[in-house]
Amino acid sequence: MIWIGGLTGFWIIALLTFHSANVGETQRNSLNEPDVPFPPARPAAQNLAAICHQGQGRPRYPASFFPGSGASHFRRRGKAINRLESWYTVCCSELAAEQSTQILCCAQQAWRQALSQFCVEEHSTMTLPYECCADGGEARWMCFNSELPNPDYNPTPGYTAPPVLPEPGFMFSPNAC
Repeated sequence: MIWIGGLTGFWIIALLTFHSANVGETQRNSLNEPDVPFPPARPAAQNLAAICHQGQGRPRYPASFFPGSGASHFRRRGKAINRLESWYTVCCSELAAEQSTQILCCAQQAWRQALSQFCVEEHSTMTLPYECCADGGEARWMCFNSELPNPDYNPTPGYTAPPVLPEPGFMFSPNAC
């Protein structure tokens, strides 16, 4: 009797493992949720060139990327990434004649502002907010800059970002550098 129960348990585990295996799906994870790698890394001297020169190779998340209902927390993540990439374009193109320290400062300001706005949106819902949004001050930024899916801002091979509208709301403050 115990042996039959053990065998049944084995088959259940085997079926669950097979069912959740990644068989090449790139847009959805094993739970059939949208794949939005989050959070974005803090801009640094080491990743600034990739931020500025490989932006069109990093994913964007238009509304059509998400299912018709549900996945609202993934939508907010995608919106934050779209916003950030838009603001990085401002930093990299409008400050191109400036020193790289100014571009880096601008990108860091954009990163903080985009993630701050993300946290405001997270707290405006009836769901549990993203874990880093519970922190304040430097602890928030350290949390957002840990366990990064793409710390070097590498492009996705063969991907070209679709056009997205520029996000309003970002103003670079050179005095804050």
